[in-house]
Amino acid sequence: MFAVSKAPDDLVITPRDRRFFRGGTQKRFWLANNPVATAFYNALSVTLPYGEAFFIESVGAFRSSLPEKLAREVKAFVRQEAIHSREHAALNRNIASFNYDVSRLEEQVIGALSSLRGMSAMIRLTVTTVLEHYTAVLAAQFLTDDRLVKERFEIDQVALWCWHAMEEIEHKGVAYDVWLHATRNWSGVRRWSYRAISMIFVSLSFWKNRYRAITWLLAQDGITGVRAHAKLLWYLFVNPGVQRKAIVPLLAFCLPGFHPWNKDDRDLILEFDGNDRTPGRDPDSKCLASVSDIAG
Repeated sequence: MFAVSKAPDDLVITPRDRRFFRGGTQKRFWLANNPVATAFYNALSVTLPYGEAFFIESVGAFRSSLPEKLAREVKAFVRQEAIHSREHAALNRNIASFNYDVSRLEEQVIGALSSLRGMSAMIRLTVTTVLEHYTAVLAAQFLTDDRLVKERFEIDQVALWCWHAMEEIEHKGVAYDVWLHATRNWSGVRRWSYRAISMIFVSLSFWKNRYRAITWLLAQDGITGVRAHAKLLWYLFVNPGVQRKAIVPLLAFCLPGFHPWNKDDRDLILEFDGNDRTPGRDPDSKCLASVSDIAG
């Protein structure tokens, strides 16, 4: 039984070739001067050039058999992810410029992806759909905090994450629609059980590895032991509660009838100003407010 895509008919996926870290302001604790909040996003950024290359490979393995419309969406998805990878490589060089040693984080993600590349194309695609759901959920969380990014015109790190988050929302259904097409001959029960089990295993690995990576970065700022764990757990589960707030939308992936576009949140995708390469200056945007709360 083929599950039909629920992507909006008028959805347009537009690669926006933005460049950051070319003269803007940077600082060590760029997110509200908070080392834990900064470490959370820095640890995630280190994974992205490798992770997004994996996403492109995983989706691309099924590209030749796709219907025309979905093939066009995959082409735009690949272009967006390639640009994201380039800009996060620039961010990662910026992180290293503050004398952070990220080699341990890179080895972690390279090892994990190497193991996945030894598995079947279907497993790799399914893992990609789970991780794309993760990025979409975290992107929406980033953009709906009313006190997040007043500094996005001054701080390149904030501008980059805002831009990246918007495009993750825009293409959030592409990998999943490729997966639906690849599993079109599966029963609904088989499809549901396969992705639900995958979500469980990917989630355990994702949070374990991100937690370790964040603590490695915090240790380089002299935040170690009980103090480091207390601060990080507070950030994840209390204020702002990044992981706590993500639990319900992430678990939606396991529900029968799930599709990333069951929730149309394109209102979070802002216009971009091509002159200064920053997100648009909509004065009513939730993306314009203070960064203090998400930093905890």
